Amino acid sequence: MKSKEFLKAVDNIVKEKGIDPEVVFEAMELALTSAYKKNFNSKTNVKVFINRDTGDIKVYSYLKVVDDDKLEELPEVLEKDEEGNDIYPELFNSEVEIKLSDARKIDKSLKVGDTIDTEVTPEDFGRVAASTAKQVIIQKVREAERNSILAEFGDKQDELLVGTVALEDTDNYFIDLGRTNGILPKKDVIPNEKIEMGSQIKVYVTKVDNNGKNLLVLLSRTHYNFVKRLFELEIPELTDGTILLYSVARIPGVRSKVAIGSNNSNVDPVGACIGEKGSRIGRIIEELHGEKIDIVRYDNDPAKFIENALSPAKDLKVMILDEKKKDALVIADGDNFSLAIGKKGQNAKLASRLTKYRIDIKTSEQAREDGINIVDRD
Repeated sequence: MKSKEFLKAVDNIVKEKGIDPEVVFEAMELALTSAYKKNFNSKTNVKVFINRDTGDIKVYSYLKVVDDDKLEELPEVLEKDEEGNDIYPELFNSEVEIKLSDARKIDKSLKVGDTIDTEVTPEDFGRVAASTAKQVIIQKVREAERNSILAEFGDKQDELLVGTVALEDTDNYFIDLGRTNGILPKKDVIPNEKIEMGSQIKVYVTKVDNNGKNLLVLLSRTHYNFVKRLFELEIPELTDGTILLYSVARIPGVRSKVAIGSNNSNVDPVGACIGEKGSRIGRIIEELHGEKIDIVRYDNDPAKFIENALSPAKDLKVMILDEKKKDALVIADGDNFSLAIGKKGQNAKLASRLTKYRIDIKTSEQAREDGINIVDRD
């Protein structure tokens, strides 16, 4: 690779990838130093310098100037450290060092720590430089792309993204997110959901990992926060703080419960989430492929919150047994008992997740048989 070609290649990747040119030059100099030692069996100190203006490459062997009194062989008596171990002094190495008195015979202005450089550029070093330059440039392009992608996606964890379904294997879908592909495991797809190649899809980012060779962006459509992000997308009042979303509980593909509240007495949080003629909640349900959604009114009173969370059951008596341990007892009679528990216990399970309380549901008769004294909250 000729000097002008090398400079042009560096200039191209600097413009295309936004890489600092000095990063490329320094990496090239380091790589060429290693290449020189490997190809020319050099054991001496060498350094490579690339002229930033002309692209010319020079190799220099150098000697470091050291004190005249630096020992050339070990003394008969060694110094001891605090534990009594021998301290071996650093000995003079004529291959990489020169003593101050000898150095000043070459240049009187030299002092300890300076170096004496001698050019040792081989005639055919251009061949080595060309091969090394290509490797370094490819490496720096990859690093730049990786860093750029990480800068774009590094803060996307817990966010909602839109991508295109690009590939599929036995266990995963690969979602094209623009600069990189995210992995959507098939176990994190909504049950009975059909994913079509080339279709656009909303996904929740559960993890962004930069520890491996490639950036890992792990996605989900079954995570409970996927529902939370959909609500934030469709309901502006959540973004501006008029409405507050307290918690979400979800059984993917079956039902979700979302606790909503507002500090503004003039705002109906449930109505705002439903939207005119159910338009807002309708779009969310459509994205979730028909998954039922219960919008629950949050209440600072845990008993009232639990009662709301167990909807569609009504006429419930809720007793907080232990506020610290988050234990509650709910009395439900008639049809409300089965409604409170729900099919396969799903309603009670979701209410428990939503309120963070362990909820025990009994009929009045069961409670009396267990010796429980039923007390009205009022």
